[in-house]
Amino acid sequence: MSQQVLYRKYRPQGFKDVLGQEQVVSALEGALKLGRVSHAYLFAGSRGTGKTSVARILARELETTAADLYEIDAASNRGIDDVRALREGVTAPPFESTYKVYIIDEVHMLTKEAFNALLKTLEEPPAHVVFILATTELEKLPETIVSRCELHTFKKPSQKILRETALRVAKKEGFALDSEAAELVALLADGSFRDAHGILQKTIGASKDKQITLAEVERITGAPKSSLINSVLEALDAGAVEKGLDAITKGVEQNIDMKVFCKLLLTKLRFVILLRNAPSMEGAIREEVSEEDFAFLKKRAGESTSRINSATLLEFLTAYDLIGYSALPQLPLELAVIKLTNNPQPTTNNTKN
Repeated sequence: MSQQVLYRKYRPQGFKDVLGQEQVVSALEGALKLGRVSHAYLFAGSRGTGKTSVARILARELETTAADLYEIDAASNRGIDDVRALREGVTAPPFESTYKVYIIDEVHMLTKEAFNALLKTLEEPPAHVVFILATTELEKLPETIVSRCELHTFKKPSQKILRETALRVAKKEGFALDSEAAELVALLADGSFRDAHGILQKTIGASKDKQITLAEVERITGAPKSSLINSVLEALDAGAVEKGLDAITKGVEQNIDMKVFCKLLLTKLRFVILLRNAPSMEGAIREEVSEEDFAFLKKRAGESTSRINSATLLEFLTAYDLIGYSALPQLPLELAVIKLTNNPQPTTNNTKN
């Protein structure tokens, strides 16, 4: 099966199906009800947040048929000749719709000359044309282009939304996805519906039965086993530098992405601190991890001389940012473990930090 099958199958078909973009949907629906259609929209946001899906829904709401809908990939059609051809095409009236809609994806990929040619069309477009530009890199667009469009910024969906999406899609496909497995899918998706569907697609394709466990998702995605992350937490608590470094080395040997390793570590460190400082969140945290992991995290949170505190979390947040710039991806993690395990062990945990 193609990795994109689920994403296409469950692509939103109407505004009511769009998740996590309430501010965009509300603005577009309100404008449509009042008949205030802009000649050019600009959808900006990271990959997999629904920009193209919403563009297609907007075209559908404008009652534009397939014959009058044009989707252009600016990454492949980025030159001035491509834009000149577009400019010639927009002058012709629609075949059977009120509006001809042009969706230009990855618009930031256009050349400088192509932008200049497009600018003239955006300044004086025919009344029957609506442009919907989409980009993942708004900062690369000329201000002259941005200022002539109605800008809508797409947010990354929350981990909760991605988790619920994974659970719902798995159920519709006839699979039972364990809660902690859904949590890992959401975490690895990193704010992208497309990536969440892709991870779920691979896992479903490799599952031997209809029950998908955390272990299966770990195996298919190459994510570190929960026990490996727990080893780092134990090392931090005990001041055992060798144990912490050994866990990171095993992650490297297993070809685990250090960004993923650190993100999972940050998630568990956060849970420990929340369990210690916000007992009311215990129920919510219990739903996101296995019973074994919850007991482990609860124990870490309850230790009066724990080394895990807000400073620990901050140190690994810094390490996470540095991973992409390091010649050795594991190095920021190793340095964080060395620094934190060499700190004197606290005598009390009254600060609850």
